[in-house]
Amino acid sequence: MEESVIFQWSVFRSLLAILQWWGFNVTVIIMNKWIFQKLDFKFPLSVSCIHFICSSIGAYVVIKVLKIKPLIVVEPEDRWRRIFPMSFVFCINIVLGNVSLRFIPVSFMQTIKSFTPATTVVLQWLVWRKYFDWRIWASLVPIVGGILLTSVTELSFNMFGFCAALFGCLATSTKTILAESLLHGYKFDSINTVYYMAPLATMILGLPAILVEGSGVINWFYTHEAVWSSLIIILSSGLLAFCLNFSIFYVIHSTTAVTFNVAGNLKVAFAVLISWMIFRNPISVMNAVGCAITLVGCTFYGYVRHLLSQQAPPPGTPRTPRTPRSRMELLPLVNDKLDDKV
Repeated sequence: MEESVIFQWSVFRSLLAILQWWGFNVTVIIMNKWIFQKLDFKFPLSVSCIHFICSSIGAYVVIKVLKIKPLIVVEPEDRWRRIFPMSFVFCINIVLGNVSLRFIPVSFMQTIKSFTPATTVVLQWLVWRKYFDWRIWASLVPIVGGILLTSVTELSFNMFGFCAALFGCLATSTKTILAESLLHGYKFDSINTVYYMAPLATMILGLPAILVEGSGVINWFYTHEAVWSSLIIILSSGLLAFCLNFSIFYVIHSTTAVTFNVAGNLKVAFAVLISWMIFRNPISVMNAVGCAITLVGCTFYGYVRHLLSQQAPPPGTPRTPRTPRSRMELLPLVNDKLDDKV
């Protein structure tokens, strides 16, 4: 009886973690699109900078004031040698995501974002010559095919937004690969990651945001009808962006990798549905089919990664230059649980 109660509580906790993660993630995406489209605040660099500032303050409060999470101490020299390059890529990743959201629908942006596993595998193969099991490559076929179909049939296609989203995938993959080498020895969680990277990202993005968008933001202040209510929405999006990072910390400790993979792909479908209901962007039948193929491919990719991670290397396998040193060499360095920060 006691084991049954514990199991039920575990299932309830996992479900609660997933639902709150879905809620924060989809709300941030929808709010950002609303800011760009409905509030006419077409300044993705400034929105990203506001998110970084809110996340910096939030992480400081959680770690230093409330002491909910212990601070992971980083040596001063490592902050510039390791954390700063990561913060730069982190900054580029978030900015490209917001730029793409400025020009293309949420449904298209979320589908392209699912291309990240493919870019990560290809980058590791090209740069590190890392060996991958043929099943990893096979699992990427429906992802690539689905995104190609979605792109060709997208009724609201914008080349600039498409390129921003695509390069955002490359930035996410680069961030993941760099994290394996630059952050080696530091066991960062999502809150400590934000604590160290968000202030540096603010410093990196602050001047470009002022130079590129400063005059436009000032003009928006003087011409927009409901400035104060709009500012509340913009600042709220920054607060929710930090809460999203905290929700990722909670969901990591409440779900398995397989559950997270499936929930992550269902979350994309949920975001697409909600965004369509709010913004009513046109979606053709073939476009929806392409999105569905992409999500099925992502789920299959996650299943293959999990399957390979559970297998032991065959005993007595002869060594060749192409033989991986361990079974983990067959797996891409994709931390699916941490790629969702906004």
